Amino acid sequence: MMKHNAANERIKRDYFRYLVDAKRQDEATIDGVAKSLARFEESTKARDFKRFHREQAMAFKAKLADAANARTGERLSKATLNSTMRDLRAFFFWLAHVPGFKSHIQYADADYFNLSHKDVAVATAVREKPVPTLEQVHHVLSAMPVATDLQRRDRALLAFTALTGARVRALSSFQLRHVDLAGGYVEQDARAVRTKFAKTFRTYFKPIGGDALAILAAWCEELTRDHLWSASDPLFPASHVGLDESGSFIATKLSRNGWTTTSPIRDIFRRAFAAAGLPYFNPHSFRDMLVRFGMSLDLSAEAMKAWSQNLGHADVLTTFTSYGTVPTHRQGELIRAAGRSHSANDLMDDPTVRALIVAIQRKA
Repeated sequence: MMKHNAANERIKRDYFRYLVDAKRQDEATIDGVAKSLARFEESTKARDFKRFHREQAMAFKAKLADAANARTGERLSKATLNSTMRDLRAFFFWLAHVPGFKSHIQYADADYFNLSHKDVAVATAVREKPVPTLEQVHHVLSAMPVATDLQRRDRALLAFTALTGARVRALSSFQLRHVDLAGGYVEQDARAVRTKFAKTFRTYFKPIGGDALAILAAWCEELTRDHLWSASDPLFPASHVGLDESGSFIATKLSRNGWTTTSPIRDIFRRAFAAAGLPYFNPHSFRDMLVRFGMSLDLSAEAMKAWSQNLGHADVLTTFTSYGTVPTHRQGELIRAAGRSHSANDLMDDPTVRALIVAIQRKA
């Protein structure tokens, strides 16, 4: 078991407060920073930060390069190495100005928490993400069992994600009152829904076809009719855990509370895709799927802006750059077709190109 240094714990608490109050960082970010600091302290055996020397940073970097992931047993990815070094560099840079530490630590010392330019390039390279197709999602929905209320909840959760592209933390916190089936939308109200950056916005259900909307409507009706849910009860309640005949813990029925973590949601997605004979696609990948779907509809610039706002993006450029990557196979198809059927002047007829140009002009 790793030792703990009381002085280190106090200054880390001050730093976390600084990140929350001054830098407006969220809980997930703080958890990542805490993990990076714990890795460093483990390598120094919790040596006092006041005794920090750049040699510690270089030794830690060498040790971390050979470290293994506790879950997979494989070496830590370059992305993990890069984020760990970034967290530590920011912490020691901050520490260099704190009374009691600035006489021991120089600002330049923080620069020793770094990776080579080559490793940073590998860590930050944009790679094609696994994204499901609408056909695959419809197949999964049709294959999911519906015998119990827990199974119907799971199917409604997938259908709702496909209709809205809601982020996983939001999915765990929606209430029944946020869904307006008649209006065809869900209110992502940051007063109750855990949205990114506490942003409040309305998301209209995407026209994805299939049974997704009917599945969601049936689920909302079941909650109010059969379970007597009120408007403030969770849209996707957690599972109530009980004991089976052998004394093992199992999910027995719906709880009156929502999920407090996102792990159960990811597990539902994982089981659903596995049961349908498909590779696992995480909840966030549905956002990429919806952007690709939108790009395939030949939308006008105004419609693409609306599609972007529907995902909670203030800037359509975010939609294109973060989610709008053309799949590699489609990239090849478009390039090969360009020489046969399009001239350079035809590019302005492409609504995606026009929308991107409009976004760039607005940024200028």
